[in-house]
Amino acid sequence: MKKKLLSLVLAATMVSSLLVGCGNDSTSANSNSTQNASDDVVVDDSASVDDSASTDNAADSSSSSDGIQVGVVLPTKDEPRWLQDQAQFEKLLGDAGFTSQVLFSQGSSATEKTNVETLISQGIDVLIICAQDASAAAAAVEAAKAEGITVIAYDRLITGTDAVDYYVTFDSFSVGAAQGQYLIDNAPSGSGIPLYLYSGAVTDNNAFIFFEGAWSVLQPKIADGTFVIANSSEAVALQDKAELTRDEEASILGQITTDWDFNVAKSKAEAHLTAVGAELKGDVVVLGPNDGTARSIADVFATDKDVTSYVVTGQDAEIASVQYVIDGKQSMTVFKDTRTLAADSVAMAVSVLNGETPTTDSTYDNGNKDVASKQTDIVVVTQDNVKSALIDSGYYDASEFTGLE
Repeated sequence: MKKKLLSLVLAATMVSSLLVGCGNDSTSANSNSTQNASDDVVVDDSASVDDSASTDNAADSSSSSDGIQVGVVLPTKDEPRWLQDQAQFEKLLGDAGFTSQVLFSQGSSATEKTNVETLISQGIDVLIICAQDASAAAAAVEAAKAEGITVIAYDRLITGTDAVDYYVTFDSFSVGAAQGQYLIDNAPSGSGIPLYLYSGAVTDNNAFIFFEGAWSVLQPKIADGTFVIANSSEAVALQDKAELTRDEEASILGQITTDWDFNVAKSKAEAHLTAVGAELKGDVVVLGPNDGTARSIADVFATDKDVTSYVVTGQDAEIASVQYVIDGKQSMTVFKDTRTLAADSVAMAVSVLNGETPTTDSTYDNGNKDVASKQTDIVVVTQDNVKSALIDSGYYDASEFTGLE
């Protein structure tokens, strides 16, 4: 890696800026991390890189005569969550005194690889990447690693390669477990309650971990007859197994995947409700994988005249879904404070650039190695705690919602 000589003044500036908080006590990462922030970040547009450059799929390699120190690659700019991440990266890295570039892969592994190659040509020292496809991204990060670049997998683990140095993530197993437990705690009384399962993309390692967490708490209730799986023959065939192999999980996800796509989720929900009889409708519970798909699924279930009521989960605390939660259209969302996740990633990158060893608190097996990792906590948000979790913490402004009490 190319070594950068940083002045004591710059180092002090970076340390002080990284101690500026990006979360609150209820949403911060584990307390043993010395890199976590404690106050809210106020976005300063002057600290951001040029907007047109950061939103293009590929950047002009001559955009900085001095090169870019930290490159960030995110999956898409079409979902609000990733735009929030972009803003945090630009703010935090700018405040820390480093140049950066944020590029979007727009759902394409080929574009993702091109983005990484572009950032390599700009002279980056650290690559922070949220992979579009967990295995396909291996080739891109191996190219970066070959140039001496430190690779930090962001939010999604990159599998099948030794080229990943660090992983910063929310506790994905806990996300799924929280969703599953919410369905259990808020299901109607009795037994034989129809359960509809949906997942993220089969190319996303996190989708497997989310499902694994949900299955860990739902399976006992499926086995004892509390829930009846309504939309997956593969899940029905495996319903007596508390622990599933990766291949068994893949067989289920192959039937219930939404590909993280609103339209796919809508089409599958419509097809599933069309295929079943009235005995698998009435009062139902639905494992919705994330907010975008949860809204699409909820809209479908809400318009089926044979569905009396539904409980549906989500994650990411997107503005539209928070409004759905307030309005009673979506039951819950798992809040993953991207301010804290981005801050943890930036703290890790700054440690690397300073020649230090980043703070980690766990490891994740990516199939080739145990990747040193930093986990960030989650919060379940319902109608009861929208204000305290999302407004009082400064994540959103109350003016962005209606009907908020």
